[in-house]
Amino acid sequence: MTITTAELQKDSHPRLTPIENPDSIKLKLAYWFTKRKVGKVITPLKVLYARFPQALGLSKELMDLDQFFTISSRLKHLIKVYVATLNGCAFCIDIGKASAKTKDIDSSIFDDLMQFDESESFTAAEKSALSYVDEATRNKHVSDSTFNRLKQHFDEQEIVQITLINAIENYYNLMNAPMNISSDELCELLS
Repeated sequence: MTITTAELQKDSHPRLTPIENPDSIKLKLAYWFTKRKVGKVITPLKVLYARFPQALGLSKELMDLDQFFTISSRLKHLIKVYVATLNGCAFCIDIGKASAKTKDIDSSIFDDLMQFDESESFTAAEKSALSYVDEATRNKHVSDSTFNRLKQHFDEQEIVQITLINAIENYYNLMNAPMNISSDELCELLS
């Protein structure tokens, strides 16, 4: 069963009260930078990282990996939003779609995402990658047939990148969803 973004948003409040005014200079700088970059201080920063700022470095390193990925920006965003939807992470769905907007990726591509295998909106390569991350996210393993389908479209380096993007997205989803961190309406900020 897939949960819709609207269902995720319904009466959802973070389980921990967001910290609006942190004491540390490091966090004040992170708040300022995030507000400048996306238009507001994002809730995960106020709920999670404000309480454990040591994890900020890890998140920055994970975000910095993006510059080294050679797969298309469109596929990266498809994977992120798809996995976030599977995991019921409203914040990650929102930030994934907002980020796609900044890369000039047509947001209508996400309309058919949960039925990607039947949709003509996706290439065979995209379908193979989405099938792979679907199976990996749901089962933590993939069948030989799923992996062989992926190998038909991607080289070994790209397969590792797809696997890493999936793992990173699952990490963020598992940080935000259990804490009831919902959408920050970042897509609306970029409209």
